[in-house]
Formats: sequence, C-alpha cells, structure tokens
Amino acid sequence: MSITAKRGVISPIILVLLSTVLLIQLPVSSASNTTVEGCRTEGKPCNGGLVFPLWEPVSNLSIGDKIARGAVYFLGMVYMFLGVSIVADRFMSSIEVITSKEKEVVVRKADGSTATVNIKIWNETVSNLTLMALGSSAPEILLSVIEIIINGFEPGDLGPSTIVGSAAFNLFIITAICVYSIPNGEHRTIKHLHVFFLTATWSIFAYLWLYFILSVSSRGRVDILEAVMTLLFFPATVVTAYIADKRLFPYTFLSKKYRSSRHKGMVVTSEGDHELADGKANHHNEVVFKGVSEESDIKEIKEFEEHRKEYMDILRELRKKNPNADMKTLEEMAEYEAINRGPKSRAFYRIQATRKLTGGGNVVKKSKIERKASLEDIKVEVKDDSTTRVYFDPGHYTVMENVGTFYLTVTREGGDLNKTLYVDYKSEDGTANAGSDYENAEGTIIFYPMETHKQFPVTIIDDEIFEEDEHFYVRLSNLRTGDSQGMFDSNSTAASEVKLVPPFVATVMILDDDHPGIFHFEEKETNVPEAIGEVEMKVVRSSGARGTVRVPYHTTDGSAKRGRDFETTGTEIIFNNDETEKTILLKIYDDEEYEKNETFQIHLEEPSIVRRGSGRRDSETQEEEHLSEMARPRLGDIQMLSVHIQESYEFKNVVDKLLKKANVSLVVGTSSWREQFVEAITVSADKESGEDDEEEEKLPSCMDYVMHFLTLFWKVLFACVPPTDYLGGWLCFTVSIIMIGVLTLFIQDLATEFGCTVGLKDAVTAISVVALGTSVPDTFASKVAAVNDRYADSSIGNITGSNAVNVFLGIGLAWTIAAVYHEVNGGTFNVDPGALAFSVTVFCIEAVICCVVILVRRKFGGELGGPLKFRIPTVIFFVFLWLFYIVMSSMVSYCVIPSF
Repeated sequence: MSITAKRGVISPIILVLLSTVLLIQLPVSSASNTTVEGCRTEGKPCNGGLVFPLWEPVSNLSIGDKIARGAVYFLGMVYMFLGVSIVADRFMSSIEVITSKEKEVVVRKADGSTATVNIKIWNETVSNLTLMALGSSAPEILLSVIEIIINGFEPGDLGPSTIVGSAAFNLFIITAICVYSIPNGEHRTIKHLHVFFLTATWSIFAYLWLYFILSVSSRGRVDILEAVMTLLFFPATVVTAYIADKRLFPYTFLSKKYRSSRHKGMVVTSEGDHELADGKANHHNEVVFKGVSEESDIKEIKEFEEHRKEYMDILRELRKKNPNADMKTLEEMAEYEAINRGPKSRAFYRIQATRKLTGGGNVVKKSKIERKASLEDIKVEVKDDSTTRVYFDPGHYTVMENVGTFYLTVTREGGDLNKTLYVDYKSEDGTANAGSDYENAEGTIIFYPMETHKQFPVTIIDDEIFEEDEHFYVRLSNLRTGDSQGMFDSNSTAASEVKLVPPFVATVMILDDDHPGIFHFEEKETNVPEAIGEVEMKVVRSSGARGTVRVPYHTTDGSAKRGRDFETTGTEIIFNNDETEKTILLKIYDDEEYEKNETFQIHLEEPSIVRRGSGRRDSETQEEEHLSEMARPRLGDIQMLSVHIQESYEFKNVVDKLLKKANVSLVVGTSSWREQFVEAITVSADKESGEDDEEEEKLPSCMDYVMHFLTLFWKVLFACVPPTDYLGGWLCFTVSIIMIGVLTLFIQDLATEFGCTVGLKDAVTAISVVALGTSVPDTFASKVAAVNDRYADSSIGNITGSNAVNVFLGIGLAWTIAAVYHEVNGGTFNVDPGALAFSVTVFCIEAVICCVVILVRRKFGGELGGPLKFRIPTVIFFVFLWLFYIVMSSMVSYCVIPSF
C-alpha cells in the first residue's frame, strides 16, 4: 500500500473522527438546556482504573486542562490500539497456520488409477465465523468480558456499546470505503451469496434478540436462560452457515454424478437431472472418490484442481517471459507469483494491513519465500573421493562380425591417482564361443600414476555362415596396488582403498553380417515427456547387416493426434551396409498439460533391399543377386511401438511443489524466535503486489520509518510470542489472545478515564472512539482485500458474520458469566436497556436498509465498484447512515430524546 493509498484511507477516517467529536458536542451542549423527564443525565462517578490511576484532580478543570488531559488519554489509547493491532498480527498468523492445515484425499478413477489431492481440513465458512471472527473481534469481545469482571459482575456501557458501535462502523463505513476503492471500470461481487444472506440474517437477528431480552421478555433484567441462549446462538450461526455453504439440505435428495473432466484432470460435479457439459454422460470419465468422508468434500477437491490449473498457467507464463531460466529459478518465481495471485483469507489481509501500516512492508517477500525453501529441494550428491573405483566404460559393446580387432576401455576414478594399480581381465563365453566366434582374451592391465583410462584388444573371427547374433563377456578381477617398481602389495592398507564397481563385466554383442537383417523396435512401448521437443525412436537391425535396406513406416493416431500432439519428419529409414541402428525422428508438441497421457503408434512396414543404379561393377551385381537368393530382410516380432506422451516430469514436479508450498501460511507464519526478532527490527518498503518485481528494490519511505519507530516497542515485545510453527500454531494462538486481553484491560481504563476527563459517557466513548480504534486494522484489511481480491467476500462478505459473532460471543459470554454469578449469590443481573436498546434498534433498521442496498447493487454491476453514478451516491448514503446512528445514539445517552 503506497503512501498515497494510506492517505486515501487515513484521511477519511480522520475526517470521520473529527466530525464525530463535533457531533458529540451537539447533544452534550443541548443536554444542559433540554432533558427528557425521567432520564438520568449525570454520569457515574469517576474512579481510577484497574491499571492506570485516575489523573487527579478531576473537578473544576479549565477548558485547556481538559483538552490537554484528553489529548494525553486519547494518544495513549491510540498507542494501545497500535499494540493491539501488532499482537493481533501474531494472533492472525497463528489462525492462518491453523486453518491452512490440509488432508490428503485419494481420487480413484474408473480405470483403477488413483490420484492424491490435498484439501483444507478447516471449512472456509467455519473458519471465518470462528477463528477469523475471533481474531478480528478479539478486542471488542475481551473488552466486554473484562468490563463485567472489573465492575464486580455488574453491567457496563463500554463493552456492549463498543460491540454495537464497531458493528455500525464495519457495516457502514468499511463497506462505503470498499465500494469507493475499486478501480474505475471494475466491480466485485460476493461469491458465496447464500452464506452472506444467511449471516446477514443472523446479524440482524442478533441485535433484534438483544433488544428483545433487554426491553420485552424481562425488561431491565437478563436471566440465565436468556444469556445462555445468546451464547448458544453462536454455534447455531456456525452450523447453519456451514449447511448453507455445503448446500446439504436442498441437495440431499438430488442424485449426484462425479466425473473427471477431459481437460486438465478437473473434477466436476453435476446434480439432479442436469446433463454434463457435453450433453451426455461420459462413463469412461466417471470417477469414484475413495477416502472422502463427505460428498461435500468434492467442492474442496474441485478448488484444489482449480488452483493446480492456475499454477500451471503461471508456470507457462513465466517460461515464456524467461526462456533461459532454469527450472529451479522458475520454481521460486512461480511460488512468489502463485502466493501473490492465489486466494487469500481475511487473516492475510488483516496481517498485511497491519504490517504495511507499521512499516513492515509487504507480507509476501521473495527473500522469505527463499528462506522457506524445503530441505527436500537441497540435494547435494556427495561422492567418496577417498576410494579408487575401477570399471568398464562403457559396459556394453556392439560390433560387426567383420570388425576384426577392437578395444575395450577400463577406467579408474577417485582416490589417490599417484598409485599404480593392477587388474586382471578374462573373456567368458556366452552364446558366442572362444575359438570359433572370437579369440580368447586374458591378461593384466597396469594403471601407472595419473593414468585414468587403459585399453586392451579383443579380436572377432569372421565367417561366411549365417547365424543369429551372439554375445560373450569380459570380466575384471583381482584388483590390487603396487609400488613404483611394480611390486605387488595386495595385503597393504592401501589395498582396501581400491575396489571394482559395476560395470566390472563388459558384454560384447557380435552382429552377423551375412544376412540383410531382421528389423524391429527394441520394446513394445515407450514413454516420452511432452517437453522433450524432439525424440528419436530406435529401430534395430539384428541377425545380419549386409546390404542397403529400406524400411518404410507410418503412424496411427490414438488419443494423441498427428499435427496437434506430434509430427513425423519422414516416411522411411535407410540402413546402409553394416549399419545396425537407425532412428525415427519425431517432433512432440508441448502444451504443458498436467497428468497428460496420450498415445499413438508407429508401425514398421515390410523392408526391401535397395538396388543401386547403373555403373556398378559386375562383382557388386552378382553379390546383390547372391544376397537376394540367400535371404530377404524381414520384420521382427516387435513391429509396432506404442508411444505414450506424458507430462513433463519437471513441469509436473514444480506444479506439485507449488500446491504444497504456495501456501499463504508459509509467508505469514514463523519458525523461530530469531526470525520474529529480525522482522521486528527491520523496516521494509511498502510495495504493492502488482508492481514490477524486476525493478530495483524499493527503499523504505519516510512514513515507513516513522511508523516503524513508533511501533518498535510493540514489535520487539510481541516478537517474544512463540512462533507459529510450535504446536501447530495453537501455542501462538493462546499466548496472543492473553496479550490482547492485557492490552484490552489498558484500553478499558484509558477509555473510561478519557470519558471522565472530557465529559463523555462510556456509551458515547464506546460507539465512537473505541469502536473506531478497534476497527482501523479491519478498515485497511478490507480496503486491500477489495482491490486485490476477485470477489467481495473477504472485504465485506465477512462483516455480517463477524457482527453476529460479536453479539453472541462477546455479549453472550459476558452476560452468561454475570447471570450465573448473580444466580449463585441469590441476586439478579439487571441491565438498564436505556441507550443500548435504542442504539440497537437504530442499527437494526439501518442494517436492513444497508443489506438491501448491497443486494440491489448486485443487479447494477456488483456489490463493490461499478459506475460512478451508482458508486458515489452509495458511499454518501452509507456514511450518512453511520453519522445518523452516532448522533441519535449520543442524543439518547444525553437524554436529548427519550429512550425505550
């Protein structure tokens, strides 16, 4: 977020805050002249807080003293809000790590093959309404609970009013900022509209229920049953939202069909009587899900496959932009890009907003991704150079029967090359026999100092008899060392430092040259990676190599199509005299599909002897006639080769790594205290994810340094929180929420004393200053999410659910504790409905209007953004709703208008 972007969000907030103060002064000044009969205008007596003592004296202060003291308290609250934001950063990081846990699901296809996909254990809707909502609303919830305990289990105005005021700010102001922040010509819609509709209903019901128990069912008193029911509505909200997200009930009696798409291996579902995309069911592509406990998991599997497709597209783009980059470099670039582009949770945007605001820079940093490189990626091959290894190089030789004498090569490698080595060699019969097919070979090779290669001869015996191809072996043995005079020392310590390693037996194949030959492939099928470009398929000539022979061939399509997936460069191959191998050149087209497996066939046709033209000698003509009479070339057993084009191993490997490593939790989480302290004392540039990563690294701005040093104390203090990698993030979660509770206690003291000093009631302080302070990080997070996300769920979709959770968990938990306490002690928990009931009523009416406007905007381009002629009026209207709520609630608090 650039400085301009920061100012674009901070400036409206400052203006809102100033207007709030001015608006609050109106009911305060009016209260002295006009009051409602029966309304209590005097505030409660000012007392010191649990942590901070009251700044004495508090009476007979001049205007200047009130302004000065109010400024000190206000700046203290701002500094505490910064601390809460930073420790909430750690809290949100632990939540991101916890909710990013994955499980493996085995997908078994109809052909019996299986594929393993990773899906998140935590359902997105459940995590948003539980841990994510707790993370973003922890200060409000803890403030409500702490206030009840500090007040001796008696109700207070600060906690409940902060929850309602924060809900109003979130729904009206944050939504207005998100509507306005979308770039011109763009819009954002809510993806999970059914979930939004349900949580909005629960949100409005929460405040209606609050009004009901305060003013209708038992006016001025909260019973245990009412408090417990308020608390139990929290799990009810989560369960119903989960059902809506999974669409369990409406689809229970519809038949579901699952199939794997023919494109990219996608898993697709169809429900009810709807036909598949191609208009007919493809039973060959149907899949069975093994190890999937719920049908609803199919949605997560589909999302997994969509992520895989997206990562494949990213890798293709990077290959085109960086054709000379190696695969390791492309992998790092792809991981960075995948995290930037990939789906992000509410927690990520909250963390990113806090870090940018406090000079921490972008959460997704290349340097951090490089540090997170898995140890599996670092493979160093270590060879033992202290041992001398001796072997044939190569270990297989193929020669013609008429070759005469040829040489075999023996190599030594490693160890002390200054030593003299001796090794014996001896030939052994295979199908070829010594004396009739080759001359027996036996002797000793001597490696003198610094010699690494030695050769020895072997002679092949030629005859005119047609016979099958034959082979024999040559074996190395009795490796030993010697001194410079050639004295053997097989028992010395040095002898243990040399050894024979495979291949220490060489195979020699003798090809008969008295027949035109038998032509065939070496194997029936072969696999080639689609990224290979060109590949050569070997055709072998055995049992003879005399004469020039033409071998035609052709291809037949299978699932791989000629011209689309492959291309041949000819229609025949020519074997010259004594040639035993030729290759068919194929071009393979790379479209970089994942788990590609397409097949075509190459067929050899009948070979024929090539007759040479005129000008030949009579002896050559007689030889060809003799050859033709003696035998004709023919095809062997393997006349067809099936070629399977499969995905590039490197390409698939990188995509698989991205699916495991391109996880936001890897960049927001931490693995050590050292890493946390380094991050705490480092100031980073505020760079937008969309900026060109190839540009020179951006330096921190003046504002980055100012915010860094202002928050350095909090950063270093909360770097002591355990890293998120410990105990799966739960240790960090627990310690962070305790820290938030401690800071909330400080805020409660400062807010109460601030109100006493400047003459504001707790209810007014709560709905204005405290509610705004706790909502600033969410404001930045929503603004960033609105601009960067494809949908509006992360920016405004979670507001309604969070508001409901605040009431059910924040007020429900606090009031349950108080109601139980009073019941045990024989009393009643009395709550004055007064200003709270009125505030809740105004908010409920405005919330319904706001939700209707949001849904109506969906028909005119989208919930966020859209044409300016609709955008500007929406923003003005939402801001008006919030200001109206603040003014009306304040006037009731100061008895300018009657409460309920």
